[in-house]
Amino acid sequence: MSIVPSLFSGRRSSIFDPFSLDLWDPFRDFPIPSSSDVSRETSALVNARVDWKETAEAHVFKADLPGIKKEEVKVEVEDGNILQITGERNVEKEDKNDKWHRVERSSGKFTRRFRLPENAKMDQVKAAMENGVLTITVPKEEVKKPDVKPIEISG
Repeated sequence: MSIVPSLFSGRRSSIFDPFSLDLWDPFRDFPIPSSSDVSRETSALVNARVDWKETAEAHVFKADLPGIKKEEVKVEVEDGNILQITGERNVEKEDKNDKWHRVERSSGKFTRRFRLPENAKMDQVKAAMENGVLTITVPKEEVKKPDVKPIEISG
């Protein structure tokens, strides 16, 4: 617990109150957006975490999108080889009588873009959403093995 909030913010902190662990923001009274305001606006973009793995058959993307319905997510192919995932997590309606102790879940729009290699079959992309995880599968073209013709050595 910090002593600084109790000295400068006019609020009293108590070591027995688990919700009084406020952090002091030195830019709170300035007319520019504070660091906490900026982080709220960009946090949805940052929190769209995506794993990309390549198997022998396909490129597989898994995005954690808890609390988002499949109707709120868009998967698109752009410029032939760019996979784009976009969506929006809406802000919960606030009642003026509610007392919030902590707001950590992000809201807002997010966009993730991935440039795929030439061997990706972009016309066969499949997407599925289950338990808040979006799985996108992009099949790969088979790598053709070169024809090897043995040459007999004379002599």
